[in-house]
Amino acid sequence: MSTASVSFRPGAVLADLLPASRVRDIALVVGGAALTGIAAQISVPVPGSPVPVTGQTFAALLVGTAFGARRGFLSLALYALLGMAGVPWFADGTSGAGGASFGYVLGMLLAATVVGALARRGADRSVARTAGTMVLGSALIYAVGVPYLALSTGMSFGAAVAAGLTPFLLGDALKAALAMGALPAAWKLAGRRG
Repeated sequence: MSTASVSFRPGAVLADLLPASRVRDIALVVGGAALTGIAAQISVPVPGSPVPVTGQTFAALLVGTAFGARRGFLSLALYALLGMAGVPWFADGTSGAGGASFGYVLGMLLAATVVGALARRGADRSVARTAGTMVLGSALIYAVGVPYLALSTGMSFGAAVAAGLTPFLLGDALKAALAMGALPAAWKLAGRRG
């Protein structure tokens, strides 16, 4: 099957432009986990919050969107499992499931799956749809991360929102803007090459 027929096939995601094989899928899953782990090391502390601004949320949403739901889920599951097992690739080189920000890792697992499913329906092919997809993905991360933060630290839900959501909205808007430009552009480039 040619690249052109794959790129415009209904239900395709960007990763489907690569020749299909088990090796491809394994490489994508491992690469997606590694990308998320590397992006997590881009970390900026937020005063008054135990949760830093990192690149991992952007990586998780990008992996889910570019790889599709199944490979996105597997990438983030591998990332989470290896981090729980002691690989120091959560934010700031940490590992384990006990940290205040681990709920965000679980939220990224859910978000990568959902945005991957939406990408299979073409949600990454235009700026407007990509924006909606990234907003939904970010909301899912917070929907899991903020309550986990509250429970793990003993904060009230309002305090958890103030410490674990509000300071991150501007950064998430910038990450969404990057995705809004990159993903539709990648599809246009693929269309030209096909």
